[in-house]
Amino acid sequence: MLSDQDRLARRNSYVLALAQAVGGAMMSINVSLGGLVGMYLLAAQSELATVPVTTMIVGLAAGTIPAAMLLERLGRRPGFMLGAVIAGAGGLVAFMAIMQGSFGLFALGTFVTGVAASFVQQYRFVAAETATPAYKSRAIATVLAGGILAGVIGPQTVIWAKDFFLPTAYAGAYLAQAALGIGSLAILAFYKASPLQKRVPKDPAAPKGRPVLVIVRQPKVALAILCAVVSYSIMSLVMTAAPLAMLACGFTTEDAALGIQWHVIAMFAPSFVTGRLIARFGAETITAIGLVLLGACGVTALLGIALGNFYIALILLGLGWNFGFIGATTMLTEAQRPEERARTQAANEFIMFGVVAVASLSSGILFSAIGWQSINWTIFGLIAGPLILLAMTFRHLRVARV
Repeated sequence: MLSDQDRLARRNSYVLALAQAVGGAMMSINVSLGGLVGMYLLAAQSELATVPVTTMIVGLAAGTIPAAMLLERLGRRPGFMLGAVIAGAGGLVAFMAIMQGSFGLFALGTFVTGVAASFVQQYRFVAAETATPAYKSRAIATVLAGGILAGVIGPQTVIWAKDFFLPTAYAGAYLAQAALGIGSLAILAFYKASPLQKRVPKDPAAPKGRPVLVIVRQPKVALAILCAVVSYSIMSLVMTAAPLAMLACGFTTEDAALGIQWHVIAMFAPSFVTGRLIARFGAETITAIGLVLLGACGVTALLGIALGNFYIALILLGLGWNFGFIGATTMLTEAQRPEERARTQAANEFIMFGVVAVASLSSGILFSAIGWQSINWTIFGLIAGPLILLAMTFRHLRVARV
């Protein structure tokens, strides 16, 4: 039976899961259309077409620290509502850019959308803030399960709205993004702050916490960030390159789209049970299993280039990301001090999405330079370090129990 504390945490995790569905849908719209709009606006300079997707990722990385600090200063619900307003503004700027034929303004709009997404990335941390240790992982997993709905809402919004303003293509989808951002305010209004989250006057005698550089050098914090970075970077690197590889192997765009669809489902569907698995077996164990699943993705991709190899590899990639990322997030929440929560989470997001931005941007370049198989060989080198460190952690825990 849940305590009052965990009942509130469960309620808020459901609210944030719905908000995650809307926020993730806005990101999906930009990932789906950013490059196409870039080509539409640039025409002859198509090599720059993916710049708007790049600026969105840069906006996400740049917004992580300010978002965490604003949530700490303004409070959770007002801070999240500010993020929703920023998302609406990003959609409106992108919409106006397309109507005016301005590539630079469109890139600014996607950057603003990325900044708004940095608030969405805080949902999982906030869901765990007031939960008991036994319920933290379930709260995190519930929020991330909203990504399943995002995988449906985003593409369907693109299909439904992209031609609203013909002959100007795609503009309708970004006006719909603005509507989603503003609409998410209604969802976030149901978030209820815990007494533990309410703003109180700062006590000069209260612990102020350590500097960020000191925090991230702590072994438990550093390991959690490393596992999150590796899990997310591998997912971004392989997911971005997979459609290119499928088309190069003679498969159709529809085949590639179906593969990505199953990948997205595999990313978020396990969230319904991941939290329970972490509560039973421990965050470190589930994180290690996630890294092993990412390795299995690489093995499957290296075994052949049949359509089934691509599909199974992408499903394993999604499962590995889910276990690795949720496990690492739980590890971080368990390693941080209350007074250092905001700066620890901000550092984690900044480091992680900074590296993910590099992985995403380099994916196409690496595919052209070294090929699909070589990209998959890199998986094993990336997972080796965190797996060794996790194994050392398991050994230390066994010795401590003796």
